[in-house]
Amino acid sequence: MKHLKLSILAFLMFPGITIAEEIESYFPDTAEFYDVENDFQCTCGSASTDDEEPQRRALPAPFQSPPFPSAEYQGSPLIGIPPNDTVYPLMKAIYNTPCGEIIKRSRIKAYGWINGAGNLSTCKNSNTPDSYWIVPNRFELDQFIFRIEREVDSVQTDHFDVGFRSTFLYGIDYRYMTSGGWTSGQLLKHNNLYGYDFTEQYIDVYTPWVAQGMIVRVGRWIACPDIETQFAPDNYMGTHSLLFTFDTYTQTGVMATIMLNKNWTIQAALHAGTDMAPWYKGALPTAMLGIRWVSCDNKDSVYLVLNSINSAKFRRFHMYGQPLGHDNFNYLVGTWQHKFNDNIHTKTESYVMWQRYAVLGGTPSAGPVKSFGGGGGIGPNISGTTWTYGLLNYTLFKYSDKGFVTVRNEVWRDVDGERSGFPGTYTSHAVGLTYNINSIVQVRPEIGYYRNWNRAAFDLGKRRGMVLAGIDMTVRF
Repeated sequence: MKHLKLSILAFLMFPGITIAEEIESYFPDTAEFYDVENDFQCTCGSASTDDEEPQRRALPAPFQSPPFPSAEYQGSPLIGIPPNDTVYPLMKAIYNTPCGEIIKRSRIKAYGWINGAGNLSTCKNSNTPDSYWIVPNRFELDQFIFRIEREVDSVQTDHFDVGFRSTFLYGIDYRYMTSGGWTSGQLLKHNNLYGYDFTEQYIDVYTPWVAQGMIVRVGRWIACPDIETQFAPDNYMGTHSLLFTFDTYTQTGVMATIMLNKNWTIQAALHAGTDMAPWYKGALPTAMLGIRWVSCDNKDSVYLVLNSINSAKFRRFHMYGQPLGHDNFNYLVGTWQHKFNDNIHTKTESYVMWQRYAVLGGTPSAGPVKSFGGGGGIGPNISGTTWTYGLLNYTLFKYSDKGFVTVRNEVWRDVDGERSGFPGTYTSHAVGLTYNINSIVQVRPEIGYYRNWNRAAFDLGKRRGMVLAGIDMTVRF
């Protein structure tokens, strides 16, 4: 164990070194199963072991993935992109069964990952109002994910296609996936640290004869426009920005995405409101409109979404024997992305959200107050219309085919505390390193400084600022 700790320390100091041999020496059976040295060569993202790239009707993929989480500009779902042909260990094992070839032709996949993290923080009780790594100076299981899916083939133009995705999550990150009506009592009634969530449950229907193709999505999906996303392997860092922390996480309803040509895509949806199921007490019909543009030279992209359009009035109701409610903010969010070259690109996101007659701290939990945050019931009223807005930038620097460095900066303002519970102007600055040991294992050390410039907000209102350092590891299966 002592030698293992020294190896990890050496990796953090010299991330370019190959430590696959170290992993194999400590876990020989696992290394043999995952084929540590060669498994990184599996087809993944935009890479291909064939002489020719998979056929596509969209513009070429702008980024190399791996090492970056995605080869594409922001957008979901994307049309004209071939289905992902990455094969992880679980599917490799299934393909080797007598029914393997039939399953392979069906394009149905089952896979997942385990993501855990440890951090060192200047806070003692809670790293909130930042998210995910909320328990200071501890190792926690952030996400265990199991997913079954079939992606539609939107490259072909001669027939309908039907796909689906079902994603199950367990870990402390469920607190941020929670949507009213989707097993939400774990957080909204009990304020549990750990829980489970059925984060994605949808069906996709692809029609090639509407413009250059249309996908209609029915069910619960991840909110589309952000640089960051809910799932660990799809992010540039283990932690998240404050801007993302207080954004929409999932929506449940019907969404249509239409590709007009290689440059332009439009979207429209009708859903049940921010992080609410249609059967939840606070649900109400909510519209969404989006437009995505990619430049002809494939160097720039803009994705603009009016993500919630309704009355913008905080939803009030009684539940669990007490007065509660749910956030119902409306907001406009946009992301601009620019590729400097194959090694450097940048992404900038901004939003403005508003809500009427909100409460301090937003959606309440009826559960007991816990040391890590949350609970205690509904907060004090905020009269009139309140505003929250911010600006976030990610700049990425690839240093090898296995890794990249991330620099993240933001300024975010919660005018009356409707989202964070602590009014004021916040900033955060963080730098992280991503290293893919192989296609199965990824590690990400990082360090950042977060601050509210008007009052103590961190560590449950005890500190104005927080230094947060840590490392997470993701293992796919």
